[in-house]
Amino acid sequence: MAKTDIARRVYNHTWKLDPIVRSLLDTDFYKLLMLQMIWGMYPKVDATFTLINRTTSVRLADEIDEQELRDQLDHARTLRFSKKEMIWLGGNNFYGRKQIFEPEFLAWLEGFRLPDYQLTRRNGQYELSFPGPWMYTTLWEIPALAIINELRSRAAMRSFGPFALDVLYARAKAKMWAKTERLKALPGIRISDFGTRRRHSFLWQRWCVEALKEGIGDAFTGTSNVLLAMDNDLEALGTNAHELPMVFAALANSEEEMREAPYKVLQDWQRYYGGNLLIVLPDTFGTAAFLRDAPDWIADWTGFRPDSAPPIEGGEKILSWWREKGKDPKQKLLIFSDGLEVETIEETYRHFRGKVRMSFGWGTNLTNDFEGCAPTETKSLDAISLVCKVSEANGRPAVKLSDNPAKATGDEKEIKRYLRIFGEKGRVEQLVKV
Repeated sequence: MAKTDIARRVYNHTWKLDPIVRSLLDTDFYKLLMLQMIWGMYPKVDATFTLINRTTSVRLADEIDEQELRDQLDHARTLRFSKKEMIWLGGNNFYGRKQIFEPEFLAWLEGFRLPDYQLTRRNGQYELSFPGPWMYTTLWEIPALAIINELRSRAAMRSFGPFALDVLYARAKAKMWAKTERLKALPGIRISDFGTRRRHSFLWQRWCVEALKEGIGDAFTGTSNVLLAMDNDLEALGTNAHELPMVFAALANSEEEMREAPYKVLQDWQRYYGGNLLIVLPDTFGTAAFLRDAPDWIADWTGFRPDSAPPIEGGEKILSWWREKGKDPKQKLLIFSDGLEVETIEETYRHFRGKVRMSFGWGTNLTNDFEGCAPTETKSLDAISLVCKVSEANGRPAVKLSDNPAKATGDEKEIKRYLRIFGEKGRVEQLVKV
């Protein structure tokens, strides 16, 4: 298969609009899994998603042209799922299961379109939000982040000529391939691509996925990007995200209901999915609080995805909890996915090898590591920590506490209230780079 000349393609922007998102399948698989549950059980819940730039030193509104951003967002709203995509979703096996998506859900999805957005500028930042029914607004998160990140990349490269671009991508390819060779040296390693949200570009993510597929072979288990999974005959990977417990807690009518929210999510999830999809994401309101109050039946689930605690420290807490519940960690799975770099993967792999089954969802540092690659010095190609989180559910403020206070989101007063309810144990502030 002929490879795209990325440098030449980036240089030759000759059409009116070069769409960043060209398919509604250009999203993470967990979004579709969560969407089916939201559609089936919570169709009347409203949820607003809001852009949050944690890297406050980067003034996005100064780097990205507002009209270009609007054009890309507007283009994404014209997209529909194609007949080919619907057939693939309906007929493919996911996690060893046939027809994971119900026919009624797929019939509804066929007519899906992204709802409207609200965009303003303030103090060098964009205030971008997506209000409306949860079963529509949830699918804005991934394309919105992909659009902003790629527009930022394009703006940074606008002054580069074709040879400078060639050098940039040659260096980035060599850097990424060197990481691939290091990972290949780890027997039994399992790596997947989780890099859609903060990628440098779609074309670059595709190159990284194809390089991993060749470079580490069977150790590459798949990608969270549904479109790339379809196009490259790979497994589409992903389970659930923080938005579920965030919305459930926001809708709670008492402190007791709030404390129960993370477990109610899992009960609902189990109604729709089973087996390898039974993965717990414990850190929305702190892993320590989650494990403290978790019912025994959660220990029967396949595994955990510790997200915002240091991977070794967070993983060990979960192993101890499994042992307390009489479970053998060697029969369980840990999926590490937070800000992973190749050194972190190596260190975590060596620490847990033989103790537990493990997998690594490699994100931003796979699909957006251009640090030191530009022919002329620029920080504008460095990845930033950009997220799009639920900020409101049915008019009530939504909160994420996280094991890392630097990743908490929500109104300060509400965060304090949640901390009083869930506690602060185990929360340790760490620098958030991506």
